[in-house]
Order: sequence, then C-alpha cells, then structure tokens
Amino acid sequence: MSSEPATGAAGTARNRLYAGERTVEGGIGSGNGRGRTGPGTAALDLERARRLEEEYDPEMHFRPLARPAKPLVFLLLLAMGLFHWWTAGFGQPATQVMSATHLAFVLAIGFLVHGASRRTRAAVPIVSPWRPGGVPLYDWGLAALGAAAAAYYPLTFADLAFRIGNPTTLDLVMGTAMIGLVLDLTRRAMGWPLALIVAAALLYALQGHRLSGLFAHAGSSWPALVSHLYLTQEGLFGLPIVVMSTIVFHFVLFGVVATRMGLGQLFLDLAAAVAGRYAGGPAKVSVLSSAMFGSISGSSVANTVTTGSLTIPAMKRIGYRPEFAGAVEAAASTGGQIMPPIMGAAAFVMAEFLGIPYLQICIAAAIPAALHFLAIFVMVHLEAKRTGLRGLPPAEIPSVRRVLAEGWPTLLPLGVLVGVLVQGYTPTKAAFWGITSALVVGLLNPRKRLSLPMIVEIFALGARYAIAIGAAAAAVGMFVGVITLSGVGFKVSFAVTQQAAQLAEDLEPIVAALSFGTILAADLTRFLTLLFIAVACVIMGCGIPTTALYIVLAAVAAPALVLLGIPPLAAHLFVLYYGVLADLTPPVCVAAYAAAGIAGADAFRTGLTAFRLGNAKALVPFVFVYAPSMLLVLPGFSWTELVLTLATCVAGILLLGVALTGYLFAPLGPLARLVAALAALSMIAPSPSASLLGLALGLPVVVTSLARRATAPSPHGGA
Repeated sequence: MSSEPATGAAGTARNRLYAGERTVEGGIGSGNGRGRTGPGTAALDLERARRLEEEYDPEMHFRPLARPAKPLVFLLLLAMGLFHWWTAGFGQPATQVMSATHLAFVLAIGFLVHGASRRTRAAVPIVSPWRPGGVPLYDWGLAALGAAAAAYYPLTFADLAFRIGNPTTLDLVMGTAMIGLVLDLTRRAMGWPLALIVAAALLYALQGHRLSGLFAHAGSSWPALVSHLYLTQEGLFGLPIVVMSTIVFHFVLFGVVATRMGLGQLFLDLAAAVAGRYAGGPAKVSVLSSAMFGSISGSSVANTVTTGSLTIPAMKRIGYRPEFAGAVEAAASTGGQIMPPIMGAAAFVMAEFLGIPYLQICIAAAIPAALHFLAIFVMVHLEAKRTGLRGLPPAEIPSVRRVLAEGWPTLLPLGVLVGVLVQGYTPTKAAFWGITSALVVGLLNPRKRLSLPMIVEIFALGARYAIAIGAAAAAVGMFVGVITLSGVGFKVSFAVTQQAAQLAEDLEPIVAALSFGTILAADLTRFLTLLFIAVACVIMGCGIPTTALYIVLAAVAAPALVLLGIPPLAAHLFVLYYGVLADLTPPVCVAAYAAAGIAGADAFRTGLTAFRLGNAKALVPFVFVYAPSMLLVLPGFSWTELVLTLATCVAGILLLGVALTGYLFAPLGPLARLVAALAALSMIAPSPSASLLGLALGLPVVVTSLARRATAPSPHGGA
C-alpha cells in the first residue's frame, strides 16, 4: 500500500474537515451538530463518513466516471444489490450459478471503477475517444471479457463432468482469461501483496516438480491447473466466492440499511448517555459506540469513519492527543470484525470451513469480543486518569430514556435478524428478513424516514463494498485450490509443528528449571506453535486484508493447531483474531489511516498507538485455546473453568493496561510497570499456578499505587 495516506492524504482530509459543516473541534457534546436527538448529541454525517471511507479504504477507491460509464456502473451496482436481496428471500439458484453471477458482476464493475494504476487518482473524469466515460477502451474490453468468462462456467454444465481434467480449447481460453483477470483486479483493488502471493502459489503448482525436500510435489501442467481452478469448485468458484455470494453480501447490505435508517445514530447516542459523564468520556463513548456499531458492520474502516467523525473531534476537544484519539477509535473499530451478531466476512467463511452453524460461531466469539473492548476501555480510562481528562458536562449528555424513546424502532431489524438466526434459519434468510424489516422501519419511521431514492442508493452502496472483496475471494480461492492440488497444506503444518517441537526440546531444560518442572515439552511445543502462527499472522497482515488472510492461514496454519489437539473452532478463531490485527499493524493499518485523517495526526504514530491499545486482543486468543470453556460451545464446557478464566483474564487485562499506561491509582515507575506486565502475562495464562504467580506479582503493584495516592492525592476527579 502506498504510504501517501500518512502525510498528504491526512492533511487533505484534515483540511476538508476544517472546511466542512462541522470542524474537528466539534463532535459529541459540541452543541453544533444538526438533527440532535438529545442534549449535546450531534447527528452522524453519513455522507462525510462515506467520503472519508473512499479516501482511506483502498477497496473503495473508485475512479471518477462520466457518461456513459457512470450511469452504467450505478445500474450494475443496483442490479447486483437487488439480485442478491431477491434471491435471498425468494430462492437462490444453484450454487454454481450464484457464484458465477456474483463474480460476473464483480469483474464487470471492477474493471470499470478500478484503474490499472492505483497511483494516479484524477479528481475529475478524463474523457476522450479512447476513454469513453473516463474508462480506457481496454478496461471496457476487460470488463466484458470478465463477465463472459464468469458466465461461461455455469452455461457448460451439461457436459462439464466429461471435461474436468480434459478441458477444451475454449475452456482453456476462458479459464486462462479468468485467472489473469481476477489477479489483475485483486491488484487494482487491494494492492500487490495478495496478488503476488496467489501468483506465487500458481507458480508453485506448475514448478513443484523442480523442488526438492518437504515441499516438492509432482507438479501440474497449465491445462490441468486451469481445469482444476476453473472447471471445479476447488478454485475460482470455490468456498470463498460461494460464501461471499450467498451470505456475506447480504449481511453487508443489512449493515448499510441499518446504518442509514438510524441504528448507528442510536448506538452513538446510547454510548454518549452511558459513558459521556466519566473521565475521558468521549474516548469511552468511542469504545462503546464502536462495539455497538460493530455489531451491525464488520468493516473496520466503515466503523472508524462513521463513529470516529464525531468521537475523535470530541476526544481532541477535551485534551486527548490527536494520535491517541485516532488510535482509540481505530483500535475499537477493528473489534467490529469479531463482534456478534454480524462479524466480518471471515466469520461466515469459517462457518462453511468448519461445517457448523454461524450462530455457534457468534456464541463462541461473544466473550472474547467483550474482552477486546474491555481492554481498550481500561486503557482509555487509565490514560484519562493519568492525564486528568474530564468527561462531558451534564448539559451535553443525552438522556437514556429520551434516546430510547426516540430511537427504539431502529432496534427492531436487529432483533428480527437475531431472532431468525436463533430460530435455526440460515444466515441468508436471517439477513433477508433483517434487510426487509429495516427497509419497512425506514419507510414508516417519521424521525428517520427513508425515501425511495435513498433506498435505491443503499442497494448500490451495498454492492460497492462487494467488488474488491469479491475479487479477493476468487483470488484466495485459487490459492486454496493450489493447496488442495499440491497437498502442501499438511506439509506446512508438519513443518511448523516440527520446528516448534525442536525448539521446545532445546529450551526444555531452561524452562523446566524456571517452572520447577511444571511446564513439559509438550506444553512448550503447543505454546511455540501458537506463537509462530501468531507472528505469521501479524507479518502477513501488513499487506493482506483480514478475510483473505484468514482464508490463507486457515488452509495452511490452522491445521497445525488441530494436529496438536486444539479444537478446530478454537484454532480457526485464533487465526481470525490475529488476522483482524491486520487493520492495526503498521505500515498497512487502514483503520488507523482513516482515524489519523480525521484527527489530523501522523498515521504511522496513530497506527503504533492503536496496535498498543489492541495488544489485549493479541493475548485473548491464547486464553481461549488453553481454556476452551471461554468459547461456551465446545465439548467439555465447565462453568467453574469459565468463571475462573474470566476472573484471571480480566485481572490480567487490567494489569496490562497499568503496565502500558504507567498509571493505576497514581503514576508508577518503570520497575512497577515491568512487574505489572509480568503479572498480566501470568494472570492471563489459564492455570492455577500461573494465576497465583500473577497475583503475587500484581498485589504489590496495587498496594504501591494506593500508597502513592494516599500520600499525594490526585487532583483529577471523575470516575
């Protein structure tokens, strides 16, 4: 990803915000928002949030268009949105037809809206005889070829079984075109990293016979590879694109509808009413509103720009540094991808990978998601107390009763969606009824009425979110296809566990001496395997979006955890949680870039601070791997284990916040912070001996801090 957002783009967004309807000094409690639902509660400016999202989310970077491209793209987006909504409620065609239709829309629209170069972003369409509507003639041709190649796949079902492994010339032409087009559109929409990884996988499939050692394989010819990736459901039309076309699109559309009909505003108002009065109130509003907004939107950037457009200016107004204000919003907003009931796209893919109901994943993810937001809440509270930041004045805090009295209708669609899921219906059916009920409420609600043009715009906007992720899903499908063709997935898992076992054997004498023989070689092997995979997730997350990263690692890394006896659901959630860190991991931290643009802060420093705030998320996955009762739905669930694990984990999160901020009841010195960090790591490790060690280390820190407060009371008030 280009580093441009770190400087120029942040300044551009800052200038635009200063020149807009409400400057960066506004926000929650500023009293200058329009359409307030309560004292001090500014109305969400969804149009401005959309512009910011387009500025900072590479997936939404559409080139400017003119006639005839502009109306054509809008009609295609609208048709795509309506097609998915209609088929969700009134019957989807065969899986192959649904996937091919979805991918045909993605390719036809994608080459019209994403330019060949991501560096040149004209402010106005460049129209000429060679660029009708601002789109070069070659992109018109590629769009048509992509739609044709996708449509060809389901049109040949009659004799497809006879051609798999023995493709015709036309099969090879269409399959080769499809592979090249998907790779190019992925590069255009998401940058080089994912496209290069998939291209390397294709090269590995073709040249594996030239290798030696563990990763050698028989190799494949180009016709055989095209047949496998194009004519079967093991590649381009595999599980990733199936899930995108049959489930994910519908939940994305629900999030757009729910936000536009007022549910996002209700969440922000409720958060302000509940947390605004306390120390550092706007930061706590940011965490709570991001948690609630994340329950209907699995996009980190969308969460950041929607709630952050109000919370970040409010945080700055009471004294938070711009970098910290942006980091709070970015760290909290990434939690939307792990916040039930509508998690990110990766959660739906996981349900299909594991063959379990999506509701089960929602239940399993509930407690870890809550711990993520608790950790950020603790950090912002301690930072506020350390720096003496106040909350919002009472006159600027809305009433909970008034907020609910005015906004309760907007909660109905979310209740419908969850209710349909609980009744045992498919996620697609639940999304359909959620979307439909949201449209009905929007049409009937006098306080936030949706007009017909707004509904048309909503369907088109929902489809916009599907273009880049659709291309990435098809590309990752090819990666998974290479894994199944070459059998390299098991080899990677074997290599990881073997390396961990070898290192564990080397470290065992030292660790056994330090732990008095309580940590065995098998325990060390498991821990090192988890650590290796976590580091791989963080490194790969520097350039690959969450969903694509999860699919890649689910194919090559999660099996290594399963080999060690870790339940598959825990293994896949472990990979997902570290994949989510991609949006906070510098240098490619898109959520932090967006937050920095709103805050007028340095993007890299904002990303580093956000990564620090999200550190607890990096520890929680280790907890639920070692204490699976936290996931609630796994065999062997124990209330005793759950309660004890939660108690120690919460204590560990608190101590980690103390270590990172250097404050509890009073400022702490370097030694106390180090001891608090060691105590936190011990408390989070779910074992009685480790918890007792953490307690022994943490108590002196607490006592010391209390003693310092008694001798030098803090002048800062507020809870």
